[in-house]
Amino acid sequence: MSEVVLALSGVGFDYGSLRVIDELDLTVTRGELVVCVGPSGCGKSTLLALFGGHLVPTRGKLERHGQSRTIYQDGGLFPWLTVRENIERGLRRGITAGERGDKVRDWLAITHLAEFAHHYPHQLSGGMRQRVELARALAAETDILLMDEPFSALDYQTRTRMRRELVATLTERPRTVVFVTHDIEEAAQLGDRVVILGSRPTGVRRVLSLPPGRPRPPAAPGVAEAAQAILEELGLT
Repeated sequence: MSEVVLALSGVGFDYGSLRVIDELDLTVTRGELVVCVGPSGCGKSTLLALFGGHLVPTRGKLERHGQSRTIYQDGGLFPWLTVRENIERGLRRGITAGERGDKVRDWLAITHLAEFAHHYPHQLSGGMRQRVELARALAAETDILLMDEPFSALDYQTRTRMRRELVATLTERPRTVVFVTHDIEEAAQLGDRVVILGSRPTGVRRVLSLPPGRPRPPAAPGVAEAAQAILEELGLT
C-alpha cells in the first residue's frame, strides 16, 4: 500500500466571510506528481498554502508527513545573489562548508547550470531562472515540492523543455509533487493524477489517473482523453 504524504479530509477554508474551499477530500502518496487544475480564482494557490502549512484549515483535517518547499509563478530568486549563492540559500543549516560546496556543485550539474554558477538572475533566460528555482527548492532535501504555476510566464518551447527538466530532476532526486497549473496540456502530460477542482467554494470535481511515462507526448495514450475530460469538467467545450 502506498504511503500517504498529504491528506485532506473535509477541509474548508474561509477568508473572513468568503468561503474559498469547502468539504475538500484529497490524498497524495509518496513519489506522486499530482497536478491540480480549476477555474481562475477557485482556490488552487490557497490549497498549496494549506499543504505547505502557511494557512490552517477553517474546517476539517489536514495531515502532512514531511517538510515542503514551494516554487511560485512570479519567482523568488534573490537578484543580488549569483546562481550558486541562490542555490546555497536552499540548503539546510548545520552542514559543513565542504558539504555545502559539494551539494551546490551537485545541483548545478543536475540542472545543467554549472557554467552559469557566477551569473546573476538578470543575466539568465526565463527558463534558466526557473531551473535555478527548481535546484534551490530541491537542494533543501524536503519531502514535498509544491509548485504554483511555475512555468506560466515562459514561452511554449521553454515550458516544454522545463517539463522535461522537472521530470529528469525528479528521476535523479525523487520527491512528492503537487503542481498547480492553468495549462490543460501541461496537466495531461505531466501528472500521474490530475485533480480537477470546481468553482469557489472549491471541492474536487473529478480525479483522472494517467498512464505511466511522464512527460507524455501529445499523442501518448490517455493524453488527449484526459485533456478532453478536463475541458468538459471546466465547461470549456
